[in-house]
Amino acid sequence: MAGRPVEQPVYAVYDWFVRNRLCADDWGGFFEKGLGQINHANVIRHEHPNFERVETVSRQNGEKRTDVRIVTDRGELHEWYLGEWKQEHFIKTPEDYRIMARALEGVTVLPDDTAFLESERTLGDGGITVGQLPGLGLGRTALVVLQIDWVGLEQWSLDLAMEEPAMMELLEVMSAIKLDEIRCAAQSPAQQIKLWENLSVETMGPRVYQRYLAPFYRDILAILDGAGKRLQVHYDGSLKVITDEIAALDFDGIDSFTEPPEGDMSTREARQAWPDTFLWQNINLGWYELPEKQLAKTLERVLQDAGPTRHCFMISEDIPGNWRESIPAVMDILNG
Repeated sequence: MAGRPVEQPVYAVYDWFVRNRLCADDWGGFFEKGLGQINHANVIRHEHPNFERVETVSRQNGEKRTDVRIVTDRGELHEWYLGEWKQEHFIKTPEDYRIMARALEGVTVLPDDTAFLESERTLGDGGITVGQLPGLGLGRTALVVLQIDWVGLEQWSLDLAMEEPAMMELLEVMSAIKLDEIRCAAQSPAQQIKLWENLSVETMGPRVYQRYLAPFYRDILAILDGAGKRLQVHYDGSLKVITDEIAALDFDGIDSFTEPPEGDMSTREARQAWPDTFLWQNINLGWYELPEKQLAKTLERVLQDAGPTRHCFMISEDIPGNWRESIPAVMDILNG
């Protein structure tokens, strides 16, 4: 997976699915047949003197409800989930941006290799451990944390278009913390650091990407490059209109790259646009439903287009409904 030529294609699964989908025996059987595992381990930790995070769990209409409060001396923020799906975001008003900025005052970021070293110990030669950056947002850059985790697309779009001052001030605070996180991550033994951007450019447009994200990525890359570390970005959606911008950045990998209809680029287009980038490619869920001969033809086409290096197949977006048959079928095809 380090980019060297391999005798057979690599197929691996995110650790989240191993922990949360199917049972241990099912995964154990797949691992015995050669399925790899991609672990994600925190490489930093935070100390935060100005807020308390309070989580409560209850039941609503037979489903698990999780309420989360961020409590500060300036006020509280609230979000809640039904099952795995967020129903309400922390930030709803300009004052909420200010409360979150208060919560983040005095945050200290510290390197912490504990989770990474434990992952490497338990995983052995069965896969790879990637470093990640925990926090109130899910390890993304500041603008994307606001969009996905804290504000929601509609309000985020309005506030960004109006350059809401409280939003801009919070972005500055969050970006400074993120760079501190990157500096700490650069001290870790992890060679690969992942940003969980979940980017699909259709939710922000190329101008926002060019103005806010691309310059910040360059700041991150400068820190990691100086330490000999490499950066992956989880880009699982539409990317075609920013292919040139991505090519100008020194990302080591595009994580969870997905062909149409979920994404908007073929493997051939991606490889032509980014010849040296590692394509961590999610297998489209619809492919698992194909007759085996057609599935084999599709996978062979992708392998031909991707080339012999810097590519692997992944289970990174969801488990196929017919997993008992389709995951072994993919493995048999790739094992040839």
